[in-house]
Amino acid sequence: MAPAPHDVDWYLFDYGMVLSLAPDTADWQRLNAATGRDLDAPDSSYWAHRHAFDAGELTSAHYWTAVLERDVHPPEIERLDRLDAALWARQNPATARVLERLRASGARLALLSNMPVRQSEIYTAEADWPRGFDRLFFSGPLRLAKPDRRIYEHVLADLDTQASAVVFIDDKAENLEAARGLGMRTVHHVEGVDLAAELGL
Repeated sequence: MAPAPHDVDWYLFDYGMVLSLAPDTADWQRLNAATGRDLDAPDSSYWAHRHAFDAGELTSAHYWTAVLERDVHPPEIERLDRLDAALWARQNPATARVLERLRASGARLALLSNMPVRQSEIYTAEADWPRGFDRLFFSGPLRLAKPDRRIYEHVLADLDTQASAVVFIDDKAENLEAARGLGMRTVHHVEGVDLAAELGL
């Protein structure tokens, strides 16, 4: 059942595959050309170390060293971080329209994303979309990542609200399950979902 907007304190959005679209082939090709590896493969080293990178357990230097299995130096690290950020930078226009409607209604909007420190810095400083949110929470700086319940507890404490007054939108079932375990209402953002209808707009 769609949550009634009048009893929602916060709408909490994920970033990747919710606000942003899946990386396109050209963006993967640029990263692959820079590294000499096929990192878009599901079993690649890009993904093998990603959760630790998102959770702040690895710095950019440690992550790219693990991915490339060789030493990397600061100029290359920054280039790779920027190519990585570009992978996920394309915005989902359908979600953007929903956000506009929520903002127009006076809703409070927050974001909770598993995202490495440098990527969050790049987006916060250079992208337009962060300005549309009242609060931003990134896993890398917090050194916690979904679905660890502690990151949800941190968000709830910071927002000063009850879990039942939060609607959390994410594409991963395990993240939604953890949020529901704390009492949040959830929307599974998958291909073809009518997000406006799910949110009762």
